[in-house]
Amino acid sequence: MKPMMMAAALVSGLAGQAPADTPMTRLMEQETRALKAISGDRMASYIQRPEVGIAYSRDWLARQTVKGGDEQTACLSEALYFEARGESVKGQFAVAEVIMNRVDSAEFPDTICGVIHQGTGRKYQCQFTYTCDGHPEHIADTATHERLGKVAGLMAQGAPRRLTDGATFYHTRSVNPRWARVFQRTASIGVHHFYRKPTQLSQN
Repeated sequence: MKPMMMAAALVSGLAGQAPADTPMTRLMEQETRALKAISGDRMASYIQRPEVGIAYSRDWLARQTVKGGDEQTACLSEALYFEARGESVKGQFAVAEVIMNRVDSAEFPDTICGVIHQGTGRKYQCQFTYTCDGHPEHIADTATHERLGKVAGLMAQGAPRRLTDGATFYHTRSVNPRWARVFQRTASIGVHHFYRKPTQLSQN
């Protein structure tokens, strides 16, 4: 049973034990509706996965055997190729962290491909420039792409995200976007700076 279905079933079961038309019953019904509204991919992201030990070196990465990927892993490896292929292994994992953190955030699409292609179709209005710069995505360096496929596979399988402290944004050192003046910088790795969006507190 999928995580979302299990959670909804549990809440429904508890609601069935409560007397009809009580505050508890109404609360359980609200919880059930909220759980059913969450996509399966986002619900699964909330469940802790077994942690994969990482050593951020090419030698270590070369020794890894990663199971064949799916469409989501392919999207991640493509993004790493165009966004971070010149980075160190550590820097490549850091960029992958941002993408995975976005998948887990309610502010972004809840799949890897959805995050990467958010805004694609409007020139220079997308989240990842290579998807909307008008140039074809041609992968010329297949060896590098294969290596990045391992990074993507490990991240999709639950590798730890300890490099960027929950960052959901990054940029290269060569640019200075306006949002970087107000976002919290969490790390600087290789040619990239990493950021978290400030938490917005509600005002009463």
